[in-house]
Amino acid sequence: MGTGVQSVAPLALAQFETRASQKLPAGSFAAATGDFNRDGNLDVAVVGDYLSIFLGNGDGTFQPPQNTTGPFYAIAVADFNNDGIPDLVVGPYSDSVMVFLGNGDGTFQPPISSATAGPAGVIVVGDFNGDHKLDIAIIDNPYISILLGNGDGTFQAPIDNSSFVGAGWLALGDFNNDHLLDVAVVGSFGGSQNIGVLLGNGDGTLQNALVYPLAHTPGSVVAADFNRDGNLDVAIGEYIGDSVTVLLGDGTGAFGPPQTYLGAGGLVMVSDFNGDGKWDLVATPSVFGAAEFLGNGDGTFQSAQIYNANRGFPAATGDLNGDGKPDLVLLENVPLTITTMLDTGALKFSPSSPLDFPTQVINTTSSQKTVELANTGTTAISISSMQVSGNFQIQNTCGSSIPSGGNCTVSAVFEPTSEGNQTGLVTILDRASSKPQYVELDGSATVVKVSPAALNFGDQRVGTKSKAQGLTATNKGSASITFKAISIGGNDFKDFSEANDCIGATIPPGGSCRVSVTFSPTKSGSRTGTLQLTLQTGGASPAPVTLSGTGD
Repeated sequence: MGTGVQSVAPLALAQFETRASQKLPAGSFAAATGDFNRDGNLDVAVVGDYLSIFLGNGDGTFQPPQNTTGPFYAIAVADFNNDGIPDLVVGPYSDSVMVFLGNGDGTFQPPISSATAGPAGVIVVGDFNGDHKLDIAIIDNPYISILLGNGDGTFQAPIDNSSFVGAGWLALGDFNNDHLLDVAVVGSFGGSQNIGVLLGNGDGTLQNALVYPLAHTPGSVVAADFNRDGNLDVAIGEYIGDSVTVLLGDGTGAFGPPQTYLGAGGLVMVSDFNGDGKWDLVATPSVFGAAEFLGNGDGTFQSAQIYNANRGFPAATGDLNGDGKPDLVLLENVPLTITTMLDTGALKFSPSSPLDFPTQVINTTSSQKTVELANTGTTAISISSMQVSGNFQIQNTCGSSIPSGGNCTVSAVFEPTSEGNQTGLVTILDRASSKPQYVELDGSATVVKVSPAALNFGDQRVGTKSKAQGLTATNKGSASITFKAISIGGNDFKDFSEANDCIGATIPPGGSCRVSVTFSPTKSGSRTGTLQLTLQTGGASPAPVTLSGTGD
């Protein structure tokens, strides 16, 4: 097969905006969506060290999770006992799969185990024998196994197929148009990377794999008809190469030449994110976040648009706020968080992540932070209202409408009246969505004013010590404070030293203490550090003081 690389400048029509982040239990690996309590709001199940159920509020936020001790690795959602309630199937770290039958109120019955030949690394759901009872296909290396469902949450003994070596991910579909379910699998073994198609026989057995080589190490695969010719195609997210490769199917289980799109890989998901009737892709860029490849409907895709960089990887998709548009669920390991990103349609938010304000002294006003709203659609977007909550104030240049191709700005300031971490929302009602759209605001407030906020020592000969420069820490609160520690950090922390009368003192309201800092460069060139004052009592600590100097 020949190889091509596409990098076409896109005109993006589906945007994503961070809605909320929430803490995850340890070791979370995978997620799936379903309405587990049947309230019309989509919920999320996450597996790792725990099975965590996040019940949705209908606006992209969740209630605190309900946790079941694991560990579990793989997960899928389906109705395995035909009672109209979504159930869960998970892969524990044992030779089995476990089904949690749903009660319809967001809780689940004790798990039902069915034996497998090995731990299930990936689980996908389909009806392989046409009996209208859901079955599962799993990777339990060295096998790809089909477990036929009994219709009660249990499965028959696995039907194992070992014709594909090194399986890593599965996708289901009818790749040869015989109306029987087949399996596409990607993986690597030794120095080879491959995609295989295992055609189904309609009784739960699979034929030996038709194997085709790949250029890069595959991480995942999805199936859809990208060029709308009636034949299923595949998209492969690649870990090595940070790319997505698309193979167009010919209706026999074989594929045409690969087309590779740069900018993201790993776990790839498919949906119609911009509502144009053409399949789109979302994958994981190397900087994390979400990368969107909009489909052109002919089997080609536009180049990647990256959202929410440095914030986890896309793990699931679904309509989390009931506006008819598919949204994203991201999982992040450091720190452990689940983040939702809502599809904002033709209204692009830049940045797409929350506006984070640095630590601000109470009863003062921060500098502005701005988000740009751009209309990437073909018609004007009317705005009926824009409101802000929390200790924030906003101004905007949007007026009542944003013309096609136009943009405007929303500027926010943080005006805390009490100390601690604080959040707010800019809530926008506009024609781009049937539901409110949001800009999240985050800030932290302290009662300690540190002046000045930066110390610059200028030029200083290497091996000598500068004159001391001082700063004052003043208590602007209504209660006394004490300091736990004063420390110097940063790239060149050894080049700076401090002395203070703050540690051990109780600073009353309106009172202050002093810190003096000296600079002793150990090397020539620019030297930087930070001075951090950490409160023992009195709430949030102030922002670090920037230290700089140049060694001669």
